Amino acid sequence: MAKGNINVSVENIFPLIKKFLYSDHEIFLRELISNATDATLKLKHLTSIGEASVEYGNPIIEVKIDKEGKKIHIVDQGVGMTAEEVEKYINQIAFSGAEEFIDKYKDSGKDTGIIGHFGLGFYSAFMVAEKVEIITKSYKEGTEAAHWTCDGSPEFTLESSDKDTRGTEIILHIAEDSTEFLEEAKIRELLNKYNKFMPIPIKFGTKDINDPEFTPATTKDKDGKETTEPHKQITVDDIINNPNPAWTKQPTELEDKDYKEFYRELYPMQFEEPLFHIHLNVDYPFNLTGILYFPKMTNDMNIQKDKIQLYQNQVFVTDNVEGIVPEFLTMLRGVIDSPDIPLNVSRSYLQADGAVKKISSYITRKVADKLKSLFNANREDFEKKWDDIKIVIEYGMLSEEKFFEKADAFALYPTVDGKYYTYEELFNKTKATQTDKDGKLVILYASNKDQQHSYIEAAKAKGYEVLMLDSPIVSHLIQKLESTKENISFARVDGDHIDNLIKKEETAISKLSEEQQTELDTLLKEVIPSEKFAVQLEAMDSGASPFIITQPEFMRRMKEMQQTGGGGGMFGMGNMPEMYNLIVNTNSELVGEILGTKTKKKQERLITQSLDLARLSQGLLKGEELTNFIKRSYEMIK
Repeated sequence: MAKGNINVSVENIFPLIKKFLYSDHEIFLRELISNATDATLKLKHLTSIGEASVEYGNPIIEVKIDKEGKKIHIVDQGVGMTAEEVEKYINQIAFSGAEEFIDKYKDSGKDTGIIGHFGLGFYSAFMVAEKVEIITKSYKEGTEAAHWTCDGSPEFTLESSDKDTRGTEIILHIAEDSTEFLEEAKIRELLNKYNKFMPIPIKFGTKDINDPEFTPATTKDKDGKETTEPHKQITVDDIINNPNPAWTKQPTELEDKDYKEFYRELYPMQFEEPLFHIHLNVDYPFNLTGILYFPKMTNDMNIQKDKIQLYQNQVFVTDNVEGIVPEFLTMLRGVIDSPDIPLNVSRSYLQADGAVKKISSYITRKVADKLKSLFNANREDFEKKWDDIKIVIEYGMLSEEKFFEKADAFALYPTVDGKYYTYEELFNKTKATQTDKDGKLVILYASNKDQQHSYIEAAKAKGYEVLMLDSPIVSHLIQKLESTKENISFARVDGDHIDNLIKKEETAISKLSEEQQTELDTLLKEVIPSEKFAVQLEAMDSGASPFIITQPEFMRRMKEMQQTGGGGGMFGMGNMPEMYNLIVNTNSELVGEILGTKTKKKQERLITQSLDLARLSQGLLKGEELTNFIKRSYEMIK
């Protein structure tokens, strides 16, 4: 029997502490199964290159709970260790056997598939155990099995063991403050969380299934009634993981149904099918595999986040992929697996890391290329899905310059009539009719088809196209488009009366004399509250609405941008009271009637009623004012 002290040196204790501080106690199982997987994959590699003469076979990793004895066993059939290797790899904390192995065989021409050094590695066991045992036997011929024991202090014992099969068994004697890990449900939860797609089968207990080789017999009684005997049950190993998940395969090996089945495997509680998928597969200048899914989106961007799972060689790491995946794509779902992403570092370090930047750029490009190919392959289907995916595309256009450039090929601009244009198509469609007297193309849009119906109809009467832009970031997007595209501006259709939104050379002549206009202006300002409305007299078509309420495009846009995290606050827009323009059509018959009315009371009544009708069309009439308007309307039609 050997006794000694574990070598904890100044050089290796600091990385250990750093990794300890970042970890949760529950990761001990991930770490130990990762080590068991490494040991198994090492053996696979050594047998494949002829350095191990043993039969690899079909090894598994087994997790067992001994609730009475307060123990957890993790058993593998991998390379195992000699007593000398236990001394080297276990007693020298933070010296990674996996790293040494990869370094030794990196030029062998084969991918070892080693998971590598995760967090605390083996010593994470002491997060939950008061004592840990290792019983191990090397695959090498003529070696003796070893039995290592440590109670969490620097002291250990190392002696020979009678174990006669290769591999390693880790026995955790669970501490009193960690007995929750002796519950089967808890261990199953952790295995499903961290090890669901590990590359080696993991056994956790057994389960009963119908015997696939047994065919139930059917018999008839004397009355001719058929009876089928019950299925024969057999007990099999309960393998809790899928060692060959879809993202580890080549796209040519998979069909659409395979991708959908994998989506259900990832999100068993998600009942809607994904709209489409993107298979990531690159091995130079970095290694990255994965599958991303576009789900049906909502306009709430925060609800969508944290659905992508990050793996490292099939070991679950986190579902917070900010800093690795471009922010606009964090609303997607799926899996990314890469050994080239540093794990135990801050987000600011990640964002500055060269490899991570390349990975992020690759993902952006791959998503853009996929969207373009879908658009080109089946535009009609792409248009049907537009409302479900537009928030991601619009957010990407705002936040990623390269994505913005590529999006010109597939970003759509729908109209209120259900037509869809690319930007180039929209430009060509509207430039002849919607270019103003200064040569600027004015693109009209609505955000609510019902509330802005009268304004939309006025624009359509002129032969203008009106876009339907209703996402929460539309103000940011049109600001970006205006600053990028040449000589264009966007105007919401209710931002002014239509002749002011797209000013042409011809101007309408007012039916009212200057004196009448002055009289009307004075009369209106006596009745209409100046703190809410700025009155403007305009000569318009006599058939246009008498009173039109608008909000200046700049002010409304700045307020909207502030509400969605933009720059409106810089201009102090956020706390300003709602202010509107009231445009009064001097050529309207009603306005002429207001002026011609002799009694002041009737004039005020007509102005108030007309103002309330304009407010009603904008959804601005509520509460007591709406009640008064309805009451007044009934009185006027008596």
